[in-house]
Amino acid sequence: MILEIFPSGPADTNAYLLGCSLTKKAVVIDVPFESSRLLLESAQEHSLSIEMILLTHSHWDHTAEVALLKEQLNVPIYIHALDAGNLQKPGSDGLPLYSPIRAIKPDGFLVEAQEINVGNLTIQVIHTPGHTPGGVCFYLPQEKILISGDTLFRGTIGNLSFPTARPELMWDSLKKLAALPPDTKVYPGHGGPTTIGKEQWITTAQERFN
Repeated sequence: MILEIFPSGPADTNAYLLGCSLTKKAVVIDVPFESSRLLLESAQEHSLSIEMILLTHSHWDHTAEVALLKEQLNVPIYIHALDAGNLQKPGSDGLPLYSPIRAIKPDGFLVEAQEINVGNLTIQVIHTPGHTPGGVCFYLPQEKILISGDTLFRGTIGNLSFPTARPELMWDSLKKLAALPPDTKVYPGHGGPTTIGKEQWITTAQERFN
Protein backbone atom coordinates (compact mmCIF):
# COMPACT_ATOMS: atom_id res chain seq x y z
CA MET A 1 0.00 0.00 0.00
CA ILE A 2 1.08 3.56 -0.73
CA LEU A 3 -0.30 6.37 1.44
CA GLU A 4 0.85 9.93 0.90
CA ILE A 5 -0.50 12.87 2.93
CA PHE A 6 -0.46 16.52 1.90
CA PRO A 7 -1.54 19.14 4.49
CA SER A 8 -2.70 21.95 2.23
CA GLY A 9 -4.52 25.26 2.09
CA PRO A 10 -5.33 27.82 4.79
CA ALA A 11 -6.71 25.19 7.18
CA ASP A 12 -3.87 22.67 6.68
CA THR A 13 -6.41 20.17 5.42
CA ASN A 14 -5.02 16.71 4.70
CA ALA A 15 -5.30 15.49 1.12
CA TYR A 16 -4.64 11.77 0.74
CA LEU A 17 -3.26 9.72 -2.12
CA LEU A 18 -3.98 6.05 -1.49
CA GLY A 19 -2.63 3.44 -3.87
CA CYS A 20 -2.17 -0.28 -4.37
CA SER A 21 1.54 -1.08 -4.61
CA LEU A 22 0.94 -4.12 -6.83
CA THR A 23 -1.59 -2.86 -9.38
CA LYS A 24 -0.61 0.84 -9.20
CA LYS A 25 -4.26 1.86 -9.01
CA ALA A 26 -5.08 4.74 -6.66
CA VAL A 27 -7.70 7.09 -5.26
CA VAL A 28 -7.54 10.63 -3.94
CA ILE A 29 -9.37 11.45 -0.73
CA ASP A 30 -10.23 15.16 -0.29
CA VAL A 31 -8.77 17.93 -2.43
CA PRO A 32 -8.09 21.14 -0.47
CA PHE A 33 -6.62 24.36 -1.82
CA GLU A 34 -3.07 23.98 -3.18
CA SER A 35 -3.20 20.16 -3.15
CA SER A 36 -3.99 19.07 -6.72
CA ARG A 37 -0.49 19.68 -8.06
CA LEU A 38 1.06 17.81 -5.13
CA LEU A 39 -1.29 14.86 -5.61
CA LEU A 40 -0.56 14.64 -9.33
CA GLU A 41 3.19 14.88 -8.83
CA SER A 42 3.11 12.16 -6.16
CA ALA A 43 0.99 9.88 -8.35
CA GLN A 44 3.51 10.31 -11.15
CA GLU A 45 6.44 9.67 -8.80
CA HIS A 46 4.87 6.39 -7.64
CA SER A 47 3.60 5.46 -11.16
CA LEU A 48 0.03 5.44 -9.83
CA SER A 49 -3.11 5.74 -11.92
CA ILE A 50 -5.77 7.71 -10.04
CA GLU A 51 -9.16 6.11 -10.67
CA MET A 52 -11.52 8.25 -8.58
CA ILE A 53 -11.86 11.08 -6.08
CA LEU A 54 -13.53 10.30 -2.75
CA LEU A 55 -14.74 13.04 -0.40
CA THR A 56 -15.16 12.69 3.35
CA HIS A 57 -17.58 15.64 3.36
CA SER A 58 -18.38 18.85 1.51
CA HIS A 59 -16.82 21.67 3.54
CA TRP A 60 -14.87 24.07 1.32
CA ASP A 61 -11.49 23.28 2.87
CA HIS A 62 -11.84 19.65 1.70
CA THR A 63 -13.31 20.28 -1.75
CA ALA A 64 -11.67 23.49 -3.01
CA GLU A 65 -9.76 21.90 -5.92
CA VAL A 66 -12.06 18.98 -6.71
CA ALA A 67 -13.25 20.53 -9.97
CA LEU A 68 -9.68 21.35 -10.97
CA LEU A 69 -8.45 17.81 -10.30
CA LYS A 70 -11.38 16.23 -12.12
CA GLU A 71 -10.67 18.47 -15.09
CA GLN A 72 -7.09 17.22 -15.20
CA LEU A 73 -7.84 13.53 -14.59
CA ASN A 74 -11.36 13.00 -15.96
CA VAL A 75 -12.22 10.58 -13.15
CA PRO A 76 -15.47 10.23 -11.16
CA ILE A 77 -16.16 12.04 -7.89
CA TYR A 78 -18.04 10.36 -5.04
CA ILE A 79 -19.61 11.92 -1.95
CA HIS A 80 -22.50 11.01 0.36
CA ALA A 81 -25.84 12.22 -1.02
CA LEU A 82 -26.55 14.32 2.09
CA ASP A 83 -23.48 16.46 1.38
CA ALA A 84 -23.84 16.62 -2.40
CA GLY A 85 -25.80 19.89 -2.43
CA ASN A 86 -22.90 21.86 -0.99
CA LEU A 87 -20.58 20.44 -3.65
CA GLN A 88 -22.92 21.57 -6.40
CA LYS A 89 -23.52 24.97 -4.77
CA PRO A 90 -20.49 25.80 -2.62
CA GLY A 91 -21.40 27.84 0.43
CA SER A 92 -24.96 26.55 0.60
CA ASP A 93 -24.04 24.97 3.94
CA GLY A 94 -23.86 28.45 5.48
CA LEU A 95 -20.08 28.56 5.94
CA PRO A 96 -18.37 31.63 4.48
CA LEU A 97 -16.00 30.69 1.68
CA TYR A 98 -12.30 31.51 2.00
CA SER A 99 -12.15 32.03 -1.77
CA PRO A 100 -14.49 31.29 -4.68
CA ILE A 101 -14.87 27.56 -5.32
CA ARG A 102 -16.03 26.00 -8.58
CA ALA A 103 -19.25 24.04 -8.32
CA ILE A 104 -19.25 20.47 -9.55
CA LYS A 105 -21.76 17.65 -9.71
CA PRO A 106 -20.75 14.32 -8.16
CA ASP A 107 -20.76 11.24 -10.36
CA GLY A 108 -22.13 8.95 -7.66
CA PHE A 109 -23.05 8.69 -4.02
CA LEU A 110 -21.34 6.89 -1.15
CA VAL A 111 -23.49 4.75 1.14
CA GLU A 112 -23.01 3.02 4.47
CA ALA A 113 -21.13 -0.31 4.22
CA GLN A 114 -20.27 0.23 0.55
CA GLU A 115 -17.03 -1.44 -0.52
CA ILE A 116 -14.70 0.24 -2.99
CA ASN A 117 -11.93 -1.80 -4.57
CA VAL A 118 -8.71 -0.06 -5.54
CA GLY A 119 -6.48 -2.74 -7.00
CA ASN A 120 -5.99 -5.19 -4.13
CA LEU A 121 -7.17 -2.68 -1.52
CA THR A 122 -10.71 -2.75 -0.15
CA ILE A 123 -12.15 0.46 1.28
CA GLN A 124 -15.30 0.32 3.38
CA VAL A 125 -17.52 3.39 3.69
CA ILE A 126 -18.69 4.27 7.21
CA HIS A 127 -21.39 6.96 7.30
CA THR A 128 -20.54 9.22 10.25
CA PRO A 129 -23.00 12.14 10.35
CA GLY A 130 -22.47 14.86 12.94
CA HIS A 131 -19.92 17.36 11.66
CA THR A 132 -21.97 17.33 8.43
CA PRO A 133 -25.05 15.26 7.54
CA GLY A 134 -23.19 13.26 4.90
CA GLY A 135 -19.81 12.90 6.54
CA VAL A 136 -18.09 9.57 5.95
CA CYS A 137 -14.93 7.75 7.01
CA PHE A 138 -12.98 5.32 4.84
CA TYR A 139 -11.87 2.09 6.52
CA LEU A 140 -9.34 -0.42 5.19
CA PRO A 141 -9.88 -3.50 7.39
CA GLN A 142 -6.90 -5.50 6.13
CA GLU A 143 -4.48 -2.63 6.65
CA LYS A 144 -6.26 -1.45 9.85
CA ILE A 145 -6.40 2.12 8.60
CA LEU A 146 -9.21 4.67 9.00
CA ILE A 147 -9.29 7.95 7.10
CA SER A 148 -11.63 9.86 9.35
CA GLY A 149 -12.20 13.24 7.68
CA ASP A 150 -13.46 15.74 10.25
CA THR A 151 -15.28 13.17 12.37
CA LEU A 152 -12.35 12.25 14.61
CA PHE A 153 -9.03 13.96 15.27
CA ARG A 154 -6.26 13.23 17.73
CA GLY A 155 -7.84 14.14 21.06
CA THR A 156 -10.96 15.82 19.72
CA ILE A 157 -13.82 15.72 17.21
CA GLY A 158 -15.15 17.81 14.34
CA ASN A 159 -16.74 21.17 15.07
CA LEU A 160 -20.42 20.79 15.98
CA SER A 161 -21.34 24.49 15.90
CA PHE A 162 -21.53 24.82 12.11
CA PRO A 163 -24.95 25.43 10.50
CA THR A 164 -25.44 21.91 9.13
CA ALA A 165 -23.80 20.07 12.06
CA ARG A 166 -25.96 17.55 13.90
CA PRO A 167 -24.50 16.97 17.38
CA GLU A 168 -27.12 14.39 18.26
CA LEU A 169 -25.89 12.20 15.38
CA MET A 170 -22.19 12.55 16.17
CA TRP A 171 -22.32 10.42 19.33
CA ASP A 172 -23.54 7.32 17.49
CA SER A 173 -21.01 7.95 14.72
CA LEU A 174 -18.18 7.97 17.25
CA LYS A 175 -19.44 4.75 18.83
CA LYS A 176 -19.21 3.11 15.39
CA LEU A 177 -15.56 4.12 15.22
CA ALA A 178 -14.88 3.02 18.80
CA ALA A 179 -15.93 -0.51 17.80
CA LEU A 180 -13.03 -0.80 15.33
CA PRO A 181 -9.88 -2.68 16.43
CA PRO A 182 -7.85 -0.61 18.95
CA ASP A 183 -4.73 -0.78 16.78
CA THR A 184 -6.54 0.82 13.83
CA LYS A 185 -4.46 3.80 12.73
CA VAL A 186 -6.55 6.94 12.28
CA TYR A 187 -5.62 9.53 9.66
CA PRO A 188 -7.79 12.64 10.17
CA GLY A 189 -8.77 15.58 8.01
CA HIS A 190 -6.45 17.87 9.97
CA GLY A 191 -3.40 17.14 12.10
CA GLY A 192 -1.40 13.99 12.66
CA PRO A 193 -2.44 10.36 13.03
CA THR A 194 -3.62 8.54 16.13
CA THR A 195 -5.19 5.15 16.87
CA ILE A 196 -8.64 4.05 17.92
CA GLY A 197 -7.11 2.65 21.11
CA LYS A 198 -5.73 6.06 22.07
CA GLU A 199 -9.13 7.70 21.52
CA GLN A 200 -11.38 5.41 23.55
CA TRP A 201 -12.85 8.48 25.23
CA ILE A 202 -15.08 8.70 22.14
CA THR A 203 -17.45 6.16 23.70
CA THR A 204 -18.47 8.89 26.19
CA ALA A 205 -17.88 11.89 23.93
CA GLN A 206 -21.37 13.26 24.54
CA GLU A 207 -20.53 13.91 28.20
CA ARG A 208 -17.24 15.55 27.23
CA PHE A 209 -18.50 17.89 24.54
CA ASN A 210 -22.04 18.73 25.65
